[in-house]
Amino acid sequence: MRTPLFLRRPRALLALSLACALVAAPLGAQPPAAPPGLNAYVEQVRGTFAVPGIALAIVKDGQVVLTQGYGVREKDKPTPVDEHTLFGIASNSKAVTATALGMLVEEGKLAWDARVVDYLPWFQLADPYVTRELTVRDLLVHRSGLALGAGDLLWWPPTTYSREEVVRRLRHLPLATSFRGTYAYDNVLYIAAGQLVEAVSGQTWEEFVAARILRPVGMTESHVRHPGAAAPNLATPHASVEGVVRPVAPFASDNANPAAGIHSNARDVARWMIVQLDSGRVGDTAHLFAPATARQLWTLVTPQPIGTPAPELAALRPSFRGYALGFEVRDYRGQKLVTHTGGLPGYVSRVMLVPDLKLGVAVLTNQEAGAAFDALAYRVLDHYLGAPATDWAAAYRRTRLRTDSSVAAAERETAAARRRGTRPSLPLAAYAATYTDPWYGEVPVALENGRLVLRFAATPALVGDLEHWQHDTFVVRWRDRELRADAFLSFALNADGRVEQATMRAVSPATDFSFDFHDLRLRPAPRPPTR
Repeated sequence: MRTPLFLRRPRALLALSLACALVAAPLGAQPPAAPPGLNAYVEQVRGTFAVPGIALAIVKDGQVVLTQGYGVREKDKPTPVDEHTLFGIASNSKAVTATALGMLVEEGKLAWDARVVDYLPWFQLADPYVTRELTVRDLLVHRSGLALGAGDLLWWPPTTYSREEVVRRLRHLPLATSFRGTYAYDNVLYIAAGQLVEAVSGQTWEEFVAARILRPVGMTESHVRHPGAAAPNLATPHASVEGVVRPVAPFASDNANPAAGIHSNARDVARWMIVQLDSGRVGDTAHLFAPATARQLWTLVTPQPIGTPAPELAALRPSFRGYALGFEVRDYRGQKLVTHTGGLPGYVSRVMLVPDLKLGVAVLTNQEAGAAFDALAYRVLDHYLGAPATDWAAAYRRTRLRTDSSVAAAERETAAARRRGTRPSLPLAAYAATYTDPWYGEVPVALENGRLVLRFAATPALVGDLEHWQHDTFVVRWRDRELRADAFLSFALNADGRVEQATMRAVSPATDFSFDFHDLRLRPAPRPPTR
């Protein structure tokens, strides 16, 4: 595949970035060699998955092998990505929050297996038993009984709720499974973990992380908040919107920072990986955290299901897989991996540590193509493991094409099942009301200029026009097309022919799981009595 002009990077800039990366190695020490042909392979990956910019960091045996940028900060513009270019690392922030809690445990201000309510007396989940028994460790390991992504609509897209309000509303969110019985990834309990840091340290999560973690590690260019225009060297986020890869608006709320808020670059993430791989040691003698905390962070707590990967990815099937504290742990070719991914609008990333090899790889991107970061990460791992060469870019491209085909088939099946020619049971004005959900809040539906419009009261971006689909089901077409999350809205009538409740579900199976519309139970608020 020929690389488009806007994706190419001048050779002189590549050489300059590499020279800057090597300066980071200790004086007098020769860092291990990077994989041969790596630069060309990065360009192949960028072209295959239409990623404008990538930052790559590799560390080995306590030294920086590579911190380098590839491509451009924004599509069709010439400014290159370098080792200082910031990307949203999203859920790779979770390991930082877990580390913060570990440091507080070492100071005696917390205990991993103490109850959350001992530190946050107001904390409450829907089940009194779970509320009473949920521990600090439970906040981090996705086994509370909440469903996948449950409660994310309280902060995603950005809402007007404060961080504390997000956590307080969890008491209204029904649990989907038994306590500690099932793995289901969530973000909201990491937000609660941030509140816990504040309660026991006397500092906000941002203050604690900036002063106690980023600064000692030397991550001086990273941000604990979404930096916006304050960061001149910031990669522009991109995504495929209605079939075209283009810039998208950055996520700009600080509510979920403990789960997904840090922005960093190749230079700083390399330093973070070295500290993690050296059991918390910073410099020759100082420790950010103790080796005992490192063991806690990397010890599997919640098992995860092991599926059968696509044939092209068969070598990736693990023998064990589970979630530790802010990290996922699994094996690859006989080595334990400590890893995590991150995803925000327009940014996805992967951090991967191989403790026994003192090896760390981080891939930061400004396009929502997870296949790109995995193709690069496994290429680097295979080099240091001496594994057979695999064209992971080609393998992931084939699997992605099948996934895209499957999604398209599911969307066609949904469209084919539509009962055309049906009409709503009621006049449109009868569906207009202020609906309320116990955990989210108000979702008004109004009749405007002859059509229904839905708004999420606390989420300015969630404004959509209702198009009739069939019977009493409508499709909400969000006016902000970057959301990529159109949803069915189905009204149920009572015996009197009035709307009793409404439910929602995503139209496409490709919709991000954080749009947890399916958990909403919307009921019309009581109408004021007429006089």
